[in-house]
Amino acid sequence: MVTKKVLVTGGAGFIGGNFVQYMVKKFPHYEIYNLDLLTYAGELFKHKNIEEYSNYHFIKLDIADREKVMKYFESEKFDFVVHFAAESHVDRSITDPEVFVRTNVMGTQVLLDAAKEHSVSKFLHVSTDEVYGELDFNPNTFFTEDTPLQPNSPYSASKAASDLLVRSYHETFGLPVNITRCSNNYGPYHFPEKLIPLTISRVLNDQKVPVYGDGKNIRDWLHVLDHCSAIDLVLHEGSNGEVYNIGGHNEKTNLEVVKTIINTLGKSEDLIEFVTDRLGHDKRYAIDPSKLERLGWKPKYNFDTGIKQTIEWYVQNKDWWQTILSGESKEN
Repeated sequence: MVTKKVLVTGGAGFIGGNFVQYMVKKFPHYEIYNLDLLTYAGELFKHKNIEEYSNYHFIKLDIADREKVMKYFESEKFDFVVHFAAESHVDRSITDPEVFVRTNVMGTQVLLDAAKEHSVSKFLHVSTDEVYGELDFNPNTFFTEDTPLQPNSPYSASKAASDLLVRSYHETFGLPVNITRCSNNYGPYHFPEKLIPLTISRVLNDQKVPVYGDGKNIRDWLHVLDHCSAIDLVLHEGSNGEVYNIGGHNEKTNLEVVKTIINTLGKSEDLIEFVTDRLGHDKRYAIDPSKLERLGWKPKYNFDTGIKQTIEWYVQNKDWWQTILSGESKEN
C-alpha cells in the first residue's frame, strides 16, 4: 500500500479529533500527524486510545507561528493537509473578534504558504455553512456551492476570508485544494459550550437550559462521523479547486433539539429558559449536498438515531465533560 503523510490541524478539537481517530484506524498505512495548540477547546484525553498507535503523532504548535510551521513542513514533507484548526464559537467571536482573525485568517495563510513551498499534494480546508449567511424559513431553499458568501458574525466572516485565501492560492499558484462547508455537527467529544452537549450536561445536572430568543432558529444537523467520511472522500476523490457542501438532511429548530434531549433523558421541559437572543443570530441554515452525493457520499446517521447515541455517549462519559467544565482537562 502507498504510504501518505497526513497533517491534521486542530486534531485535538471536536471534529478534527474525530477525524484523527477515523484516519488512524481506517488507514493504518498512513502516518497521521495531529497539530494543535491545545487552546481552551482542545484536549488530548480523547486520543488516549490511539497514543500507542505507531502511525499517530502529535505536535503542539500555533498555526500562526510562521517560522515554526515552515520548519515543521520542511522536516516532515507532508502529502496531505486537512485544515480544521480554527476559533469557532460565535459568541466568543462577538466578544473578541481579533483572535478569530489571527487564527482563522493569518493562520490559514501561514499553512497555505507552507503547503505551497513544500509542494503538498492536497490542501483540504474545512469550512462552515455559516459563510453563506442565513436562509429564510422557506423549506425549499438551500445553500449550494454557488451561493454567494454573506457572513453575518465575526466568526463566519473570518472563515469566509480564509475560504477566499484558499481559493486564491489555487487560482494564483496552482495549489491543489478543496474546500468543504458543513452544517452543524454533533456527536462524541463535542465541547460542552455548544448547544447539544451544553443541553445534555445541564439536563443531567438538573440545571436550566438557555435557549436564545424563541428557539425557532433552524439548523441542519450532521453527525461528526458522517462528516469524517465525507472529508475522507473529498481528500481522495475531490476535483482540485472544487468546493463541496456537506449536509445531514436533518433540519431542526433549536427548541426541537433541546426538547428531544430533555424528553430522551426523562426530564421536565420546565428546565428550558428563554434568554435574550444572540446578536446577528441567523434564522436558518440548510445545505444541498447533492454535489458531494454525486461523488459517492451519503450520511449514515439520521438525527433520531444519532442524537440518541450521542446522549448515551455523554451519559457514559461524564468524567470527560465534567473534567472540562471544571477546568481540569488542559494538557499543556
